[in-house]
Amino acid sequence: MQKFIGTGVALITPFNEDESVDFDALKRLVEFNIENGIDYLVVNGTTGESATITKEEKWQIVETVVATNKGRLPIVLGVGGNNTAAVVEELKTEDFSNIDAVLSVAPYYSKPTQEGLYQHFKAIAEASQVPVILYNVPGRTSKNMEPSTTLRLANDFDNVIAVKEAGNNTQQYLELIKNKPEDFLIISGDDDLALNVVLAGASGVISVIGQAFPKEFSSLIRFGLEGKNKEAYQLHFQLMEIIALIFSENNPAGIKSVLKALQITSDEVRLPLVKASNTLQKQIADFVSNF
Repeated sequence: MQKFIGTGVALITPFNEDESVDFDALKRLVEFNIENGIDYLVVNGTTGESATITKEEKWQIVETVVATNKGRLPIVLGVGGNNTAAVVEELKTEDFSNIDAVLSVAPYYSKPTQEGLYQHFKAIAEASQVPVILYNVPGRTSKNMEPSTTLRLANDFDNVIAVKEAGNNTQQYLELIKNKPEDFLIISGDDDLALNVVLAGASGVISVIGQAFPKEFSSLIRFGLEGKNKEAYQLHFQLMEIIALIFSENNPAGIKSVLKALQITSDEVRLPLVKASNTLQKQIADFVSNF
């Protein structure tokens, strides 16, 4: 589990103008992050627009990332959804030999009870060939997975090794950090709160902005883990504005606009998402040019 301490990045899926996957841009993005200090890569998570990626594209993306990575960093793959049986089938039948863990988002739309969430992740834990990182993001799923449910899963299943907590709720982070099993990881899914919760005892972050500023953001988290508050907050203050900007309309349109300004990928997204507004694109471009 040491491999998931630090900064992971929730990679976007770059697209060409015709909305096909831009594999060359994906290779550039992966290499850029590896060269600049990121600790692990998260592929086909929700920031990767997994909801509009086909099954064939998903595994082509995995193949591309694995080939580019060449074993240098751990790889986490997004495998989740609100059809428990379909998630279990994927976990049982696909090849996870190059995957270090799966990140499984809580069921969206269905709004299950806490017992429903527990049973969903129980089925996933029992089916998975690799360790499982739970993903709680109530702003997108419309249902919060309460700390008691997360901790119940952590205690009941050895292969449930972490939670990516993205409720933007400091009190919930603190409750998880206070009561977690010793070897269970609390990973921030909120870029704006990541440093604060790391200083409180979290294990790191799965970041969106980190893929655009990997050197700075991974250093920020590393300083936090080392208790170097002053150095960490200096970097945090430098990135506060861009973190707010990328989430001001929708994710991943904001981060794709940043990556376009950095000339790493295009800012194409798939419907129902649309590109960042002209106003936001200008604000982002101005930040990047002055950073």
